[in-house]
Amino acid sequence: MTTGAGFAYPEYLVDAEWVAGHLDDPDVVVVDGDVEAGYLRGHIPGAALVPDNYEKDPDTGRVHILPPDKFAAMCQNLGIGDATLVVAYDNNQSLYAARLWWALNYYGHSNVKVLDGGWRRWVAEGRPIAFDRPAPRAGAAFTPQIDDSLMVKVDELKEACSLSDSLIWDVRSDGEYTGANDRGNKRAGHIPGAVHLEWFNVMERDSHRFKPAEEIRQMLNAKGITPDKAVFAY
Repeated sequence: MTTGAGFAYPEYLVDAEWVAGHLDDPDVVVVDGDVEAGYLRGHIPGAALVPDNYEKDPDTGRVHILPPDKFAAMCQNLGIGDATLVVAYDNNQSLYAARLWWALNYYGHSNVKVLDGGWRRWVAEGRPIAFDRPAPRAGAAFTPQIDDSLMVKVDELKEACSLSDSLIWDVRSDGEYTGANDRGNKRAGHIPGAVHLEWFNVMERDSHRFKPAEEIRQMLNAKGITPDKAVFAY
């Protein structure tokens, strides 16, 4: 089932064989985290497409998680209820799948896993591919229960800058970290004291799978990202 040997929480990952064996399980919902154009190029049979606006505030347009009622409605439209096991995947080194994993956990739904290697692994192993849109699944009620520990507020982050047992991890690109690329923001650069390690460094570029646990651990240790610290990532 898992491909995360050596990881602290290997149960967060599943392999393609496990997913293939659970495509007809009524308690499992597979979701594709890519944009619609990616989904239409082919997807795992029965996989639902996650709306691309679930990370945007509908009133301001800012990138932020949907409010509880709208997030619950989205989940139910995807067939996700309180007892559903969700498997998320994408074709972008698990970037979007991991975001959905976080969003579900933020709303109290921890029964979610990421397909290690995502779409690329599924295709490389010769698994079946679908092009049709599955009929909407009538999911059981999804009850959002916010876990505030998964989101840091600005004041908390400011305080963390001066605490020896805290560390701020900037996972953005080199240009964003140095300020060379402001990506349209009013201010460029990074939070004072933040260490930099772009997120995709923990991924295998060719296979889209996570690198071995010990290799990732060595990279993190080299940056001071260690288990004894409270880590704030952005």
